[in-house]
Amino acid sequence: MGRPDLLGQMAMIRFFSGLVEILAAAAFLRLGRVEAALRLKEARGEGEVVVVSLGPTEAAETLRTALAMGADRAVLLRTDAPVEGLAAARALAEQVRALNPDLVLTGLKAVDDDLQAVGSMLAALLDWPGATAVAEFALEDGRVIAHREAEGAVEIVEVPRPCVLTITKGPFEPRYPSLKGIMAAKKKPLDEVPLVPPASAVERERFEAPPERQGGRILGHGPEAVVELVRVLREEVKIL
Repeated sequence: MGRPDLLGQMAMIRFFSGLVEILAAAAFLRLGRVEAALRLKEARGEGEVVVVSLGPTEAAETLRTALAMGADRAVLLRTDAPVEGLAAARALAEQVRALNPDLVLTGLKAVDDDLQAVGSMLAALLDWPGATAVAEFALEDGRVIAHREAEGAVEIVEVPRPCVLTITKGPFEPRYPSLKGIMAAKKKPLDEVPLVPPASAVERERFEAPPERQGGRILGHGPEAVVELVRVLREEVKIL
């Protein structure tokens, strides 16, 4: 289970109609989903980008950065309690239903525990279609054409809107906020909503570090080392 400040952030954009972006509240590079939403709004010449995050009060700083980049408003679901993936998805789903966007962009996975589930669970809870590991996407006639990163290939899929996409960094290098954007962000709405996380479906029993690795040793130099290596593998490690 990820730390709540790393687990559930999203941004949405609504095209008067709408888009929402959900990102993870943490490092600046995680703002790539906001960048994707902003570029989409700019290309269409309309829309509202709303950024939603689930986490502690400190997560508001990342939301302010998103507002300075150009997002229109932000919502912080404030909690200091640990939140596992399904509980985070349930809390975020309530916000999406209230905002009624055309598109939700989430991060691919949590940065701490590699949980790659919140975006997909969010789509399931909303009963919306979705696509994961999206590197590029475009909107066409009420649908999204998404380029998914696959092993050694790119899969192109069509997804009807509204939908949820989990976004890789791809080409969406986040812009640096301008001075004008930073000043404007101070006047943009950032709503903090106290959150009691939904009941968790997962209970952490323990958290253990991996066994400490033994130090290496030099078996020799040149051809003689090969003989010694074979002896060690046969007599000590016993894999030959």
